[in-house]
Amino acid sequence: MDITEVNINLRDEEKLKAFVNITFDDVFVVRGLKVIQGRSGLFVCMPSRKLKDGSYKDIAHPIRNDFRQTLEDLILSRYQELLDSGEAGEPISKDDDY
Repeated sequence: MDITEVNINLRDEEKLKAFVNITFDDVFVVRGLKVIQGRSGLFVCMPSRKLKDGSYKDIAHPIRNDFRQTLEDLILSRYQELLDSGEAGEPISKDDDY
């Protein structure tokens, strides 16, 4: 399985830095991953939904930790390349539509 596209939409928020969509083998897309600024640096959150008790549950996620790490490394690398290239344009504020 190949990751054939990584689409990053920058955000202008304190913790939320970007939304990410990933396409696999040009036939399957996972939308709604997030690049988050945490206490010890950037990390990637999988798409999730809020449950009735207020907690969140991932709705799509890697089964194996090594693949999760591969995804996170790729996303954060592309995120940094986008910032470094200056081609990112203006980040989208939290008031803009996603």
